[in-house]
Formats: sequence, structure tokens, C-alpha cells
Amino acid sequence: MQKAARIIGIIAIVVVIFTAMIISFNQKVPNSEKIWDQDTTIGNIDAENYFIIYSDFACPYCVAFENAIIEHEEEFQKYIEENDILLEIRLSDYLYEYGQSNPISSRYSSEAAYCAKKEGKFWDYYNHTITSIWNSFFKTLGKSAFTKLNQQDKNYWIKLGTEVGLGEKFANCVKNNETIDEIEKVAAKMVKNTSGLPYFKFNKYIFDGFNLSDGWEHVKMHFNSGLKSK
Repeated sequence: MQKAARIIGIIAIVVVIFTAMIISFNQKVPNSEKIWDQDTTIGNIDAENYFIIYSDFACPYCVAFENAIIEHEEEFQKYIEENDILLEIRLSDYLYEYGQSNPISSRYSSEAAYCAKKEGKFWDYYNHTITSIWNSFFKTLGKSAFTKLNQQDKNYWIKLGTEVGLGEKFANCVKNNETIDEIEKVAAKMVKNTSGLPYFKFNKYIFDGFNLSDGWEHVKMHFNSGLKSK
């Protein structure tokens, strides 16, 4: 009888442990614990769907994808709300740190974006910069724009900030490299999570690459694939 009782007790313990493991496995990790920086997100923090874009201003294909979103901002905002999506931009100087040609524009632009974030204007700067470099470089010059963009010094990125209302504090932040540590840490995390840029993770749907000629319909196609991947 004692032996049978021990066996039953062991079985009960195994069942309890196994049940706890299943419950733990099925519990969804809150978005608040997964995001890297809430200041670079759009949407409801508790949204059912969690989309991530890994990006760099010096990446033409990243800019093409993100410019298509900005050109259809109202439809994009409606899409985010109707489909309960939290979208996070993970931006850094990835190409400067880990790219083959180490474009200095990657570093300068990321510094400026994070300086804007310090003043609560990340999205103002981000959207304006995407639109500006798309129209001034990538839209008309294609791949050769990479070289042209890399010729811009810090004053160019500071100028974009002044166009969205950022002032001397922002300019000094960029000139004095005040956000270098932050962007380097983000880039180091990115290289562990991506296989290159652009890189996207929409729920369980993961893809990389985007054509310069693709537009909003292609963006929505990827969004829809993300929604279906849960």
C-alpha cells in the first residue's frame, strides 16, 4: 500500500508540474516586457498584434518601406487601430557598426533621431527625415543615393531637426555625440536579432528586404501576412 501511495504521489507531482509548464508556455508575454523603447512605438501598448521594424536611415530599402507608410498615414493609422497592432521601430546605426561600407550617414542620422527622442520629438524627426531623404535621394537616385547621402555632414541632420522645431539643445546633442552610447547598445542588440536590413518581425511572420519600387500595397501585404501568422 505504501508503495502504491508513493507511486500515486509521484504521478500527482508530475501532473502538477506538467500542467504548470503548459500554463506557463501558453501565457503570453506582455508587450510592455518585449518592447525596447516605448518612445519608438505606435499603437496600443496592450495590442493583440506586435510588429517590429529594424531600421537604419542609411538603408534605402528600409526608407522605401517606411516612406510608403508615411505617404498613407491616415490609412495606416486606421489599419493599426482596426487590427489592434503595436508597431515598434528599432532604429540604430546598424550599417555603420556592422555594415560592409560603414556609412557615416548611418551614425549621424541615428544620433540625431535619438537626440530628438530626448526632447519628445522622435516621431516628428523620424517621419520628416524619412520623407526628406526619400524625396531628395532614394526616390530619384536609387542605389547611387547611398553614396550621396553619405556625403552629408552633421549639419544636414541638424537642419532636418530645425525643420520640425528642434533648437539649440538638439543641435548641441548631435554635435557632442550625446546619444552614441544608446545607439551602439541598440545596434548590438539588433545584430543578435536580425540577419541584415531591412528586417521585419510581424507576430511570427519574419521577412527581410523590400524593393525601392514597391509601395503601400506591398506594405499591407506584409502586414496582412503578419496578422495571419499568430
